[in-house]
Amino acid sequence: MNRHLDAVVRSHRDHRPAGITSVCSAHPLVIEAALAQAVGDRTPVLIEATSNQVDQFGGYTGLRPADFRALVEDIARRLGLPTEDLVLGGDHLGPHRWRDQPAETAMSHAEDLVRCYVEAGYTKLHLDCSYPCADDPGSLEGEVMATRAARMLVAAEDEAARAGLTGELRYVIGTEVPVPGGADHEITGLVPTTRDSARATLDHHKDAFAAVGRGDVWPQVMALVVQPGVEFDHVRVFDYDSEATRSLRTALDDEPAMVFEAHSTDYQTLEALTTLVTDGWGVLKVGPGLTFAMREALFALAAIEAELLPVAACSRLPAVVEARMLARPEQWAGYYAGTPEEQALARRYSYSDRMRYYWPELEIEMAVATLLENLTNRGIPDPLLSAFLPDQYARVRSDGLARAPRALVLDRVRDVLRTYATAVTPH
Repeated sequence: MNRHLDAVVRSHRDHRPAGITSVCSAHPLVIEAALAQAVGDRTPVLIEATSNQVDQFGGYTGLRPADFRALVEDIARRLGLPTEDLVLGGDHLGPHRWRDQPAETAMSHAEDLVRCYVEAGYTKLHLDCSYPCADDPGSLEGEVMATRAARMLVAAEDEAARAGLTGELRYVIGTEVPVPGGADHEITGLVPTTRDSARATLDHHKDAFAAVGRGDVWPQVMALVVQPGVEFDHVRVFDYDSEATRSLRTALDDEPAMVFEAHSTDYQTLEALTTLVTDGWGVLKVGPGLTFAMREALFALAAIEAELLPVAACSRLPAVVEARMLARPEQWAGYYAGTPEEQALARRYSYSDRMRYYWPELEIEMAVATLLENLTNRGIPDPLLSAFLPDQYARVRSDGLARAPRALVLDRVRDVLRTYATAVTPH
């Protein structure tokens, strides 16, 4: 399966750069859209579970690594995606989930976390020890982060040996990474990682791997996470500027087995994504942008529903979501500042899309089911489809897209994925 990742690295080494989209979402509709896109394009697909979504205790989704793999593989079988074209990864694997505990306790959990991912068959692992724990004296030195990543590497490789997967894992390292879950404040500016900082990260990790007797694993490190000046906050997207990374892009000149990995590429333009790939970013991660598109489609369908059905029969999906977010504010309250009116606007429309944490709640799932059932039974008149989902309306008219509400939602998510599919294809 990692032949697909190796092919991306090889394409950059051979000066015909290609990329792969890393879909970082646990929502079944998003996963289905990504797998359907891969089937349609006849390409491999990389699905990554983030450590706050999926861990050995269940994460916020309630899923352990083996559960998430089963979910993805069940959808893949239903859609006819060959198993060999599915790559599973773990994103931000490290002590972040337990950073409020002493470092030794948090790292013990992190080692168990990476073992669980390897045991469940994930072969792309992002080792991220960039966050200080409760007893750390402020921000961490690069050597400390690398030493902790090496501990996780040992745990992963020991589990790989036990499972007969020695040499099969691919690693991602990097200490200048966005916070899992997205920015919790307004971003006023971004400065790309410097070349010297990137080289120092590589050197720290290479030395740390050698210090634990795993220097031979270095060729399995396929990517380095750096900050290319790409990010988003609640209302603003910072677009990629190729000129600003000119020096940074030389940092991997002596690492022929590695590419850069870009996080938080959500909402970038096609031109920006394409340029990122051309400039050496072989892995483009996207997550909130996909559930953002899903929310747009579902709320558009709710608006259509409100036009067609009496209030008592409607799902009231937007109101149900808002009520649940207000009842359990812990996933957004630390992120959305301002007046109550500004917070309400952010809960519904923010690029950060903290709403994504609430879709698994039973009341919301039931409202979504009611919405889709109502519109399936009633049917959606073309003029309303044109008014609320104009791109899907055009495809219904010209490309044979099914009028079924669920198909419309999947297609709206695929609008985002189509942009990535174009960007990562060699030109």
